[in-house]
Amino acid sequence: MSTTTYSTTPTTDRPWVHEMVIVHRAFRRETRLLPALVREVADGDVERAATLAKVLRLVLSGLEMHHTGEDAVLWPALLERAAPSTGLVETMQAQHHVIEDHLERVAHLLPAWQSAPTRARSVELADVLDRFAVDLAEHLDLEEREILPLCLRYVTVAEWDSLGQHGTEAMTRAQLPLLFGAILEECSPEERRAMLGKLPLPARVFVRTVGARQYRRLVTLVREG
Repeated sequence: MSTTTYSTTPTTDRPWVHEMVIVHRAFRRETRLLPALVREVADGDVERAATLAKVLRLVLSGLEMHHTGEDAVLWPALLERAAPSTGLVETMQAQHHVIEDHLERVAHLLPAWQSAPTRARSVELADVLDRFAVDLAEHLDLEEREILPLCLRYVTVAEWDSLGQHGTEAMTRAQLPLLFGAILEECSPEERRAMLGKLPLPARVFVRTVGARQYRRLVTLVREG
């Protein structure tokens, strides 16, 4: 994991890149926990499989939305403005393709496993998730170490703030507050205030009340079984 630190306080003159570090925490945590949980599903336990499948689809959709924003905004801006780093950006794009392959494989295995979980299917899915977690962690580490400093120099605040406007079709309305709950889980009080402050007031109230209760229920089901 990258040890680079960025300001936890948003500014108006430079993009608040620490926001991406916060988002990455959630993806790292869930992809680290899920393989073991999937392996533990008993043969025929469709209720447990359905609970974990809900989280898997949340992670898949969240990553798709996250990467769509980067593909649409960050890579074109950096390829145009940070010429010496072209090779690095191309590496990030190639890693996106590797991660997409993992996501497609998980999405392919998920329906059969959810409807009829067996030991063999659980192991197959968990093995894919293990490889996915390793490749994703490598990608996120490189992004935090090398790409975020470039974003501070070459990406505008408006461009950075537009990242979340791309790929929203990958997520349902029900998934969005759950994803935000996952992102807030390991936030410091300062980070939490900053993240919530980026939301419109009605969405902020919903996330802090109904959304928080929904996320707590899901986490209890997933981690305490």
